[in-house]
Amino acid sequence: MKRLLTMCAVLSLCALNLACTPPQKAEQKTETAPASAAPSVANIPAGDYKTDPAHTSLTFSVSHMSFSHFTARFTGIDARLKLDPAHPEQAALAVAIDPHSLDLNNPPKGFHDELMGKSFFDAAAFPKITFTSTRITMTGANTANVTGDLTLHGVTHPVTLAVTFNGGYPGLAGYDPNARIGFSAKGTLKRSQFGMGYGIPAPGTTMGVEDEVDFTIETEMTGPALKPKET
Repeated sequence: MKRLLTMCAVLSLCALNLACTPPQKAEQKTETAPASAAPSVANIPAGDYKTDPAHTSLTFSVSHMSFSHFTARFTGIDARLKLDPAHPEQAALAVAIDPHSLDLNNPPKGFHDELMGKSFFDAAAFPKITFTSTRITMTGANTANVTGDLTLHGVTHPVTLAVTFNGGYPGLAGYDPNARIGFSAKGTLKRSQFGMGYGIPAPGTTMGVEDEVDFTIETEMTGPALKPKET
């Protein structure tokens, strides 16, 4: 009987210990997703590329009285790029923009004509905005700073674009037979440097349209035709 009581006591202590011991959390394994490789121009053919108008725009924004950023875009953009993927820093870019292609969001009557007038773009006297690259500095596997001469309103100043290569292919047989590449670019300029100082706020105020203009370019470009497979 004494032995039986002892065994019961031991079992009771074991049960009590199990009940009071907090459950152990299962070890969680953290898996790290592999980093995706940056798009490469390695398989893109060398040659001449030009903008695909359906996939190209230049959007700019400028502070309006510090209340909002007025935003508009140009749609008439013709860019030509000479590219050798083995030496991207030697690429040559030339861009022409039609100022009349300025696309406004719900403009008041006559506003587009005002912007095309002498106070702003003076498009009759200066019917083309141009950019010609002068230096390309690689900043990463698929990024570069592209510096060039921007001619706007008849005045030329250097401007640098921060450009990202988004990807491309050498062509798709039966669907898109030409090479295609895509870029995003951003930059900033001061319109006063180009003789467009109308409406800039007086010092110490925000009543007007700021001098500094931010712009973003999104573009796809088509290039050399896909070479037929050797048989």
